Amino acid sequence: MYPSLHEFVGREKPIGPSLFARRVEQQRDAGEFRRLGETVKVVLYSHDTFGLGHLRRNLAIAATLLRCTGRFSVRLLTGSPVIRDWNLPRGLRVQALPPVVKAGAELYKARDSDQLFGMVKGYREALILKTVLRHRPDVFLVDHAPAGMNGELLSTLALIRRELPNTRTIIGLRDILDSPAIVQKTWREQDIYALLDQAYDDIFVYGSRSLFDVAAAYGMSAALARRVRYCGHVVAAPAAERSTADCPFTHIGRDADRPHGPPTVLVTAGGGGDGFFLMDAYLRAIEKLPIASLRSVVIAGPLMCADESAALRRRAANRPDIELIDYTTDLIPRMRAADLVVSMAGYNTCAEILALRKRAILVPRAAPRAEQRMRAGLLARLGAVWSVEPGEELAQKLAALIPVALAAPHRAQAASAAIDLHGAERVAQFLLQGATTGATASTPMEQIA
Repeated sequence: MYPSLHEFVGREKPIGPSLFARRVEQQRDAGEFRRLGETVKVVLYSHDTFGLGHLRRNLAIAATLLRCTGRFSVRLLTGSPVIRDWNLPRGLRVQALPPVVKAGAELYKARDSDQLFGMVKGYREALILKTVLRHRPDVFLVDHAPAGMNGELLSTLALIRRELPNTRTIIGLRDILDSPAIVQKTWREQDIYALLDQAYDDIFVYGSRSLFDVAAAYGMSAALARRVRYCGHVVAAPAAERSTADCPFTHIGRDADRPHGPPTVLVTAGGGGDGFFLMDAYLRAIEKLPIASLRSVVIAGPLMCADESAALRRRAANRPDIELIDYTTDLIPRMRAADLVVSMAGYNTCAEILALRKRAILVPRAAPRAEQRMRAGLLARLGAVWSVEPGEELAQKLAALIPVALAAPHRAQAASAAIDLHGAERVAQFLLQGATTGATASTPMEQIA
């Protein structure tokens, strides 16, 4: 269990709603509208202990905010070890945190084996505190982890409540965290319900209530549920299409010119840290298919270990129909050009599959969380994708399913039309509004622009 927020704030000062939250209530009662000034200062926190999902989601949000010319200034706190390789949105300021890696459920270690985890955590915590205190943001938007990596945000959240009452604190949750039973157990053990109640003004959900009702599934109280805003899924625009137009709440394109010849299959597993099983199974699967029947683009990912990457290269050797890429920082053009996507069921990849209305076979991660299996199952039941469980017979299952998927009509069109895919744009709108009367998850975007 993490220390409670009371221990950081001090028991002589009881915690209640922030001054910002109280002003919001007064404005709602008066039917008034308030913005946080001409330029809203936003600090994003992304712990980035495994994979690329948190980084990609935060960069998509940052890019959208910064496209609203002059309306936002944005800083990103990130622990990603590959942030320096990324194509960053113009105007984004980055504070890199010493990287840590997830070693198990709620267990972490320093990515550099020569460093002590306690020292790394202390340095990260100090950098977060310094950044927030120096820049005094209007909005502190935390991704995924209410207490931060191993509780590293608690002192910053306490600082905001005591010293920065005008800072609006928001937790942003992806569509599915884990099974409801596991999330509720973890949140009870770590006092997350109390933390959400005491430290956060709003709860943004980067998903659709129609797909997964986070408030109900995770046992939020009625008071917490009233703070939930379903933003829709966050999808990044490809780098070539990012515009500097004033707040262009537009979506990424859906059509693409594909090369002539056999169909193209894109294989991706996000950062690749645990994606070897999928790529190895795929390469074994296509050995069972006619060599000229398709073209494969396999993206290993920047976090795949060298031994696994080398094993993939040996299997793909002397196969002109296979293009093996270490990694890309702009996946969407590759996905757009593909006829079929074979991937794990990570948040960002699934959102992009829906946005581009791609045929897709999802092979979800089996552990340590049920998140990917739940997401793949939900999308498969909607008819948007095919879902295949990992296991010893994965290569055989893929060999049988790939020709079927390539020959089938597009499955994602109906589902993508039913699921809100404007998450980053809606985050920008919510932040510009502050909090307006009647703006809810079901309110059409054009009514709250």
